[in-house]
Amino acid sequence: MLIRYKKSFEKIAMGLLSFMPEVSDIKTLQTIIKEYDSNPNWSLFLWKDEDILGAIGVRVEGTSAVIQHVSVNPSHRGMGIGRQMIQKIREQLENQYIVSADVSTESFFEKCESESPSSQV
Repeated sequence: MLIRYKKSFEKIAMGLLSFMPEVSDIKTLQTIIKEYDSNPNWSLFLWKDEDILGAIGVRVEGTSAVIQHVSVNPSHRGMGIGRQMIQKIREQLENQYIVSADVSTESFFEKCESESPSSQV
């Protein structure tokens, strides 16, 4: 299930986001987390099963909600967690925003879209 990020999850969130290729150093990671803490247009969600296994970040731009970060613990990849996170974000936001992806998450987002049950007729 998705839970909203809060400061007490900072180390876990930073660890998950560090698995993303574009997050190359600790300064970049700290800047990203600070933006999620301070920018009301940025929201970070964590995927919790028994443990926190994934993170997904969204920024709101006008009528769009742009998925900008998707990360899953490497030992839990290939289990559909990333796809589930995107599906849940879509369900939560699609009545308010047009949900899309930025350059860094676009290929994964499109893969999830093509594999979702609602896209297959």
